[in-house]
Amino acid sequence: MSQPEHVKVDVAFPVPATMKAWVLGDPGELSLVDKPVPVPKRAEVLVRIDGASICATDLEIIAHGPPAQIEGGLPFNKNFTPGHEYMGTVVALGPGVDEFAIGDRVTVEVHAGCGQCKRCREGMYTACHNYGKNYGDVDKGHRANGFTTDGGFCEYQVNNINTLVHLDESMSDEEATLVVTGGTAMYGLTEIGGLVAGDSVVVTGPGPIGLLATAVAKALGAQPVILTGTRDNRLEIGKRLGADHVINVRNENPVEAVRKLSGGTGVDFVVECSGAPNAVNEAAKMLNRGGKICLAAFPSDEVPIDLAYLARNNIYLYSIRGEGKSATHRAEAFMRQKRFDASIIHTHTFDMAELPEALRYVRERVEDAIKVVLKNTKSSAPGKTDEPATASV
Repeated sequence: MSQPEHVKVDVAFPVPATMKAWVLGDPGELSLVDKPVPVPKRAEVLVRIDGASICATDLEIIAHGPPAQIEGGLPFNKNFTPGHEYMGTVVALGPGVDEFAIGDRVTVEVHAGCGQCKRCREGMYTACHNYGKNYGDVDKGHRANGFTTDGGFCEYQVNNINTLVHLDESMSDEEATLVVTGGTAMYGLTEIGGLVAGDSVVVTGPGPIGLLATAVAKALGAQPVILTGTRDNRLEIGKRLGADHVINVRNENPVEAVRKLSGGTGVDFVVECSGAPNAVNEAAKMLNRGGKICLAAFPSDEVPIDLAYLARNNIYLYSIRGEGKSATHRAEAFMRQKRFDASIIHTHTFDMAELPEALRYVRERVEDAIKVVLKNTKSSAPGKTDEPATASV
């Protein structure tokens, strides 16, 4: 590819003119097409995408549009490439970039904050002010790859340097796609206290975030860590990631079980990752007085909450959305140090060209899929697509 003079490239990492990319049409309609490889601007690099994992939010974006657009009353985001959990290799540098070198392996956060609003300056770039204004407006400096700007279900993508995390060579591509999931868990624990050594933690819901929240809490020194859920196989994975106790809520009352395990006093923190209708009320009753709840899941409908109980017992309620406050960097450090093995939750791998089938595995939980990873075959001819492929998912 003929890059502008201000863009640094290396013959060892040739960049083609076009690439294969999945592009969203109408809701649920994805097409595999040829697309120009994007060019990095100031404070940006071009990443060759080596691996991408699928998040449940990707299913929502493909079917309904990103939360920012739905809540902001904006139209469905057609003609863009979804996918927000990916990693790869730096292959081109925009002007002024010296924080990264061509050939660096990196994993990628979703959001680059606008740097102008109060929340982004605080590191809460997923809560950038003004949906439809700063949020997703690249002219304001805000990017939300896979949400409002092109994401990672393709071969190459531009990323702001503030969204990149260096990877250790010991980490596989598949494990590296999970760093942002670990970062989301780390962000939740940061918001409710950060250092939880010696504190008791319940994690509700053994999905990807819940399982890695279990691992991160244990790595931070929480004692005990209790995981609740409905499937024994997921709970067993939680044990491998550090859960001291697991509770199958189909077999026993989770509030009573947590109270019993905590000597009747309740625990210090609950990280709610299930999105269940009564999750907040149950979490409140698992806590000791003055305890804290972090909401890390999106319930599908409005849910009633007993606010009087929260107030009477001085219970604090927090929420997070995605990554924030450099939590992804800290999660990568834990994974680099082998404080836990995130790869345990990686269950299936597909070629990037098989995205519709991979999405089906996630949506229908085929073979109890937890984290499904897409790989770009590095030996394939980049950008060569015979005929556009279209799939409804």
